[in-house]
Amino acid sequence: MTDERWRRDYAMLALRINRLATGSPSGTALIYRGPAEWAAAVEAEPPAVAGALAEEAERLLECAPSAYLAAHVRAVRAMARHLDGERLPLAEYGRECLGLEPRWVPEEVFEQAHADLDAALPGTSGTPADRLRAWQAAHTLHDVERLPALVDRAVAETRARTAAIVPLPPGEVVECRLVEGVAFHGAGEYEGGLKSTIHINRAIPFNVADLLNLVAHEGHPGHIAESMLKEQRLGDERWVRFMLSPSFVLSEGLGLLAEELVFPGDEAQAWLSANVLPELGIRPDGSDFAAVHRARNALWGVWGNAAFLAAEGRPEVGAYLGRWALYGEEEMAAALRLLEPSPMSPYLFGYFHGWELLRRWATGPERVRRLLTEQLLPADVTS
Repeated sequence: MTDERWRRDYAMLALRINRLATGSPSGTALIYRGPAEWAAAVEAEPPAVAGALAEEAERLLECAPSAYLAAHVRAVRAMARHLDGERLPLAEYGRECLGLEPRWVPEEVFEQAHADLDAALPGTSGTPADRLRAWQAAHTLHDVERLPALVDRAVAETRARTAAIVPLPPGEVVECRLVEGVAFHGAGEYEGGLKSTIHINRAIPFNVADLLNLVAHEGHPGHIAESMLKEQRLGDERWVRFMLSPSFVLSEGLGLLAEELVFPGDEAQAWLSANVLPELGIRPDGSDFAAVHRARNALWGVWGNAAFLAAEGRPEVGAYLGRWALYGEEEMAAALRLLEPSPMSPYLFGYFHGWELLRRWATGPERVRRLLTEQLLPADVTS
C-alpha cells in the first residue's frame, strides 16, 4: 500500500470512529483538516460498525508508515474495541490510547501542592481552598467586555517571546471570542491560513492573574503555535489529529508548561503588574502567581485519580475532588459531569502526565522547538 493510500484510509477510519463516538462527523474526538470530500463521504454513508473499524485499524497497523502513526492507529483501535463492548481496566485502555501508563498519583504530591499554595497565597488565615478562592476573587475581571483587548495584548507578548525560541510566520492573526454555553474555560483553535481564535467562556469569572497562563496555553507557545507550525512543516501529516492519542498527551503537557517556558521565574507577574493590573485597580498583595500556577498544574493529578475512582463506580469521587483539588460545590458538580465514564475518559490523564514528562524534558530552546515542530510521542521525551 502506498503512503498516500494509507493516509487516506487512516483519515476515513478516524472520521468514522469520530462519528460513531460522538454522533457527528465534526465531533470532539477528532481535529480534521483533510480533504472536505472525505468528510462528506463519511457523513453520507451509514454509521460504521465498531467491530469492523477495529479490524480496519488492525489492517492499517500492519503497514503503518511510521512509529508515530502506528501509535495513533493503536489509539483508534482501542476506542473501536471499547465502542464494540470491550471493557479493559482504565489504566490498560489509557495505555493503548495514550502511549504511556496512566498511574495513580500519590496524595503526597497534592499535599506538597497545598503547601506550595499556602506559601504563595496572601494572608495567613483560612484553608488553602478558602484562600485560593479569595485570591481568585481579588483578581477577577469585573467587566468581561474588556477581555478581548487584554487577550490581544497578551497574545502580542507571548508571541514575541515564542518567536525568540522558534521563528514564527509574519501575518498571523489571533482573535479572542467570548462564548457561552460551553463546558471549557478557554480553548485555542487554529483555523488555517495563519488565522486562529482563542475562545473564552464569558460565563466563568476571569482571573486576570491567569491571563498570560491561559493565553500561553491556548496560543503561544501552546496549542495554536504547535498546530500552526506543524501544519506548515508537515503538511498532510497533520490532516488527522485523533484527540485520544499520544500526541495530545504532549500537547496538553506543553499547554500547562507554556507560561513557564516564555515567562521564567516571576516574569509573568512582573509583566502583568506593569501592563495590566494597575489599570484594573488591582493592587499587589504579596502572592506569587507562578507558584500558584505550578501548584495548580500538580493538582491536575487529582483528575486522573478521580477518573480511576469513577471507573470503579466509587461514591467518594466528589469528596475526593473537594479534598485534593480544593473544589467548591459548583466546581465539583461540573467536574463530576466530565468524569462520567466514556470512551474519552483516558484523555484526562494527559494533563498531569504530559506536564510531568515535559517539565523534566523541555529544558532548553532546542527541545521546545522540537515539541513545536516535530511529531513526537511520550516515549521520545523520557530521556
